[in-house]
Amino acid sequence: MPFSGNSAFDTDVLIVGGGPIGLVTACALAHHGVRFRIVEERREPKPHSRANNLWARPQELLQRIGLRDRLAEQAYAITEIRTTVNGERVDPVHIADVKSPFGPVLYSGQDVIETTLTQVIEEQGGRVERGRKMTAFIQDDEGVTATLASAADDDEATGADETETIRCRYLIGADGGDSLVRRLLGLDFEPENLPDCMNRQVDAKLTWRRGAEPDTLWFFYYPKGFCGVLPVWGGYHRLFFLADDTGIPDRDPTLEEMQAIAREVTEDESLTLSDPIWLTHSRFRHGVAEHYARGRVFLAGDAGHRTLPIGGQGMNAGLHDAVGLAWRLAMVLAGQAGPALLASYDAERGGEHRALDQRQAKGFRNSVYRGPLKDAAIGLAAKLLPSVGTLLQGSDDLQQLSVAYPESPLSVDHLRGLADLLPHGAKHAGERAPDAKLVTADGRRTTLFAEIDNPDGWTTGWALLLFDAGKAEAAETLEGAALAARDWPWLRPRLLLSAAPLSPTILSLSDFDGLAHAAYGISARPSMVLVRPDGHIAFRAPADRPDLLSDYCRTILGAAA
Repeated sequence: MPFSGNSAFDTDVLIVGGGPIGLVTACALAHHGVRFRIVEERREPKPHSRANNLWARPQELLQRIGLRDRLAEQAYAITEIRTTVNGERVDPVHIADVKSPFGPVLYSGQDVIETTLTQVIEEQGGRVERGRKMTAFIQDDEGVTATLASAADDDEATGADETETIRCRYLIGADGGDSLVRRLLGLDFEPENLPDCMNRQVDAKLTWRRGAEPDTLWFFYYPKGFCGVLPVWGGYHRLFFLADDTGIPDRDPTLEEMQAIAREVTEDESLTLSDPIWLTHSRFRHGVAEHYARGRVFLAGDAGHRTLPIGGQGMNAGLHDAVGLAWRLAMVLAGQAGPALLASYDAERGGEHRALDQRQAKGFRNSVYRGPLKDAAIGLAAKLLPSVGTLLQGSDDLQQLSVAYPESPLSVDHLRGLADLLPHGAKHAGERAPDAKLVTADGRRTTLFAEIDNPDGWTTGWALLLFDAGKAEAAETLEGAALAARDWPWLRPRLLLSAAPLSPTILSLSDFDGLAHAAYGISARPSMVLVRPDGHIAFRAPADRPDLLSDYCRTILGAAA
């Protein structure tokens, strides 16, 4: 649903940084019809794969902007995690067994991901301006003025004649952990160093006595540290060892050194590494910016945090940023929403990054800084608790399906009932909207996700779900609730009916088995649930209170269209 930008600006959005997060942001803006430019200092994608996995929830977000399947074409599907604790094998975690259409985790390579995303941008008529960098910006009430310069191979500007000043409505910093945008915003922070620990890593061909198919992740907790064996696109595996650095030389390891420690940790003397494409070592720092936005300038991904390599969460968290920021900007630029919508980005994503940082630091210490007492406790648990692998890896959290924004200014909940008291009851405002199997009016099987992703072609469409709660007489009430949304045409109503008759004028979905009602915890009374373009629940209320819906829309989206 493209719209024309203001001619007083060179572009609507300038993206600084062409890594995975900047590229996804560009693709998402293009999906919504927003003008953008994206600049990246590097002239080629990084040859080594730092970030390479896509969890279930980020896959759902990528699906909404048409990217997921393209990335899946060059990725391995992981369905299982196997864990050994001090030599004790524990029950595998069936990582794909989650309530998402994209349970298998995708493992690829950052270079592959960047190349694919660049191709998508070019296919949509855009381009990544490589060898270009931003050197300064000034923002005012109307927009941002940024200075761009060419970057030579040694990362030095080639000269004043290569500079360019551009005017944009908004600027997004996706320029990584050393973000210049973050520093210029006054949001830089001092990372916390994690002492006495080193990561040694190799990407190489692997042969060993365990399975060779790239559908499994292996983790080994051993007395001095934590090891992972992960597939990398192209038939390679990554082996990393987070461990006490006592006696370990502070340099990149050799292939022979990595093979020796791998054999010791995996207890497989036949393990052989060959054809290495990357040998590296690193130490760890972590921290988060105080805010993810200031005025018309936003941070996304590593530009706002330094993340720890626990659970492969860093790039995936950045994908929430990219998709969530793009639809907000698109709505504001199209006049579909007011400033409250953009203000919610910092509240949601800044808060989530700070919470993630705390969880990762705890997980890192549990994995590496264990000590003899904790080591003994984990070893005992491995013998007594067959599900300790799930406890150690936390599959649902890894998949990021539990990311929620209950305190967001966008999250308003007027619906409380018996389902809220049940362990797996209602889904509240701020939580991810679950999927469910349904049947269309003509008898075709479908899913709720299929009916609310970009509803009716509106890429910034919100889905207004109207549940009859098993009451045939609720039809008139539901139609009245749908009528309250007509002044905001991007709010697309969907009737979910388990008893009431299908409507000839509103898209009706049969929930005769009550699967959608159960997934959303709707049982006592007809209700309405408003789902945002990123698949989070924004608003819940009884269906007989359309005034509450109108008040919400005026507050968040502005005056009626």
